[in-house]
Order: sequence, then C-alpha cells, then structure tokens
Amino acid sequence: MVKIIGIGGSLRTNSYTQLALQVAAQRVEALGAEVEILDLRQLQLPFCDGGKEYPEYPDVQRLRDTVRNADGLILATPEYHGSVSGVIKNALDLMSFDELSDKVTGLISVLGGQSNSNALNDLRLIMRWVHGWVIPEQIAIGQAWGAFSPEGKLLDEKLSQRFDGFAQSLVDNTRKLRGVN
Repeated sequence: MVKIIGIGGSLRTNSYTQLALQVAAQRVEALGAEVEILDLRQLQLPFCDGGKEYPEYPDVQRLRDTVRNADGLILATPEYHGSVSGVIKNALDLMSFDELSDKVTGLISVLGGQSNSNALNDLRLIMRWVHGWVIPEQIAIGQAWGAFSPEGKLLDEKLSQRFDGFAQSLVDNTRKLRGVN
C-alpha cells in the first residue's frame, strides 16, 4: 500500500494551508493510499543549524523516521513574501537525502492574495536538490479566505477537480516510481 506523509508549513490556528492539506489527504486516502499528516504545530523542532544530530529534540528523529518510511509526500505551504514559509523550510532542512531522496511529492501553496507559483517553484527546487520526484500537478490557492466553507469544504468545483487530479497523479506516480501497490 502506498504510504504518503503530509506536512503543512503553517503554525496558524485555523490555517487554510492545513485545510488544503486535509482536503488533499482525504482525496489520496479515497484512492486507497495510507496518509499520515505530521502537524508541525505539535512537534518541538529546533531551528536547523546544519548539524546532523539534535538529541535534545526527539521530534527531529520522529520527523526523519516518519518521512524515511514513506513512499511519498504532500508538502503544503503558505506563501510568505513570495516564497515558502520558514516553518516548512526548516522542517525540510532538518532532513537530508536519507529521508527525502526518491520521495514522490505533491505540492500545494496557499495565498491570501492572487494565486501564483513562487512557493511551488521554490519547493520544486528544494525537492529536486535532494533527489525527490515532484509530480507535475500542483495546487496554488489564491485568496484562500474565500476558497473554503466554514466547514472546511472547497467552494469552487474546478479547484475540487484539481485536487482530484492531484491525488490521482500522486498515487499513480508513487506506485510507478516506488514500485508499491
């Protein structure tokens, strides 16, 4: 069975990024994959100092082990000042090729303003650098404050269909590239 780990790069309560990650996770699960969301708000992670070991922070090892044992990833980030959040960048920096290489990855960005692909491009570069495989389907949600109902459901049918295509591509490509059912 395909195992996907979702990581959201927002610490905000009632985060639209976390909502988008939940929607993606539900769509991926509906296709028969196992999905676990690592909530960075619940982990005690230090700022990466370039070191290999962080013995005083057991959640670093938990992050690394969880990602290492996955077949693929969903990375979701708010876009801050035209790029990824420091939160998701730090989480990725705490890992290395050992955890991230060969991971099939889907990317989501969430913006308060107009949709663009800056954060997505930055995540794509990061994952390519560590030898990950990023699927071509990606999601950028602009004006996120209007994209979800109060219950967390997507309001736009075309956006919902994009999530379906994103999930299908992530599961299909993970099966192909990782050789799992």
